[in-house]
Amino acid sequence: MILCVGEAVIDLIQADIAGTGQAFLPVPGGCAYNTSIAIGRLGSPVSFLGRISKNFFGDIQTSRLRENNVNDTMLIRCEQNPVLAFIKTEEGKDPEYAFYEEGTSDRSLSPDEMPAQLPENTDCIVFGSISVVMEPIGSTIETFILGDTARNTVTAFDPNIRPFVIKDRAAYLKRFEKLTAASAIVKISSEDYEYIDAGSPPQEALENLIDMGTRLAVITLGPEGAQAMLRRSNGSVTKVSAPGIDVPRIADTVGAGDTFHGAFLVWLEQRGKLSRNAIAELDENDLFSALAFANRAAAFVCGRRGAQPPYMNEIE
Repeated sequence: MILCVGEAVIDLIQADIAGTGQAFLPVPGGCAYNTSIAIGRLGSPVSFLGRISKNFFGDIQTSRLRENNVNDTMLIRCEQNPVLAFIKTEEGKDPEYAFYEEGTSDRSLSPDEMPAQLPENTDCIVFGSISVVMEPIGSTIETFILGDTARNTVTAFDPNIRPFVIKDRAAYLKRFEKLTAASAIVKISSEDYEYIDAGSPPQEALENLIDMGTRLAVITLGPEGAQAMLRRSNGSVTKVSAPGIDVPRIADTVGAGDTFHGAFLVWLEQRGKLSRNAIAELDENDLFSALAFANRAAAFVCGRRGAQPPYMNEIE
C-alpha cells in the first residue's frame, strides 16, 4: 500500500463560461491528493493521510477519494476551511498559482495527529509540495519522515516547488536537503531544480540529488520526457532516459507531475519492486519501463482540463 501524506486543496481553475466570461471552477486538488487519485485509478492500494474540512468542500474532496479507490480511514476531518489555490492557465505556458492558506485545515496538521505505527502493508510514503513549506504541517511531516515510524519504508519526495509560498529560501533549502537525504526516491521537475540551483543541466541536477543522499533521482523535462539516476548498493550509478509522449493539444499541465509520480510508483509496486532493497537493484530496463509508463500517464493529464489522471485500461 502507498500512503500519500500532505495537502488536499481546492483548486480554482480558470475557465471560460458561456454567457459569463472568465471564471474559476472549484475542483479538488493538491500534490499528495492528486497523487493518491492517480494511484487509485491505476489499481494499486493507496491511502491518504491529511486534514480535510467538515464543510461541503471537504465532503467533495472525501467523496472523490472514495470514488477513486483511495482509502480514507486516516483522514482527519476538522472545522477549518481548506487551502484555496487559484490557477491561471494559458496555452503553451506553465500554470500560474495564487494560494490562500492562512489558518486552513491542510496546514494545521500536528505531530499528535500522525500515526505512531504505519499499517503493516505500507510499502511507500509519498509527500512534498506546499505541505513541507506551510506550518505546522511542514515540521510535522519533516519529523515524521526523519523519525522511526518511516525509517524502513520507501519514502518518495516530490518537492513540486511553488516559490511564492516560500518566505525563507535558505530555510527551505535546508529542509529540502534533509528530506532528500532521507528519501529513497526524489522526483523533481526541471522548474523545481531551477529554483534549487538555477542553470544546472538535468544530468547535474540528478547527480546533485544523488550526492545529497537519495537512492533514486528522477527529473521530468516536459515534452522532452524524463531521466532517472540510480545509486546501486555497490556504489555504481546508472542513468536512464525515456522520451516524452506527443500530446496533440495540451489543455493544461495541472496535475501532470503528480500523476507522473503516482504512475512511476505504481509501476514499481505492481511488480514487487517498491522496497528499499528492490529499488537499489533496479536494472536499466526497469527504470526505462517505469519512466515510459509514467510519461504516458502524465500525457493523458496534459490533454485534459485539470488534474484528471487516467485509468489503467486507458494506458493499456
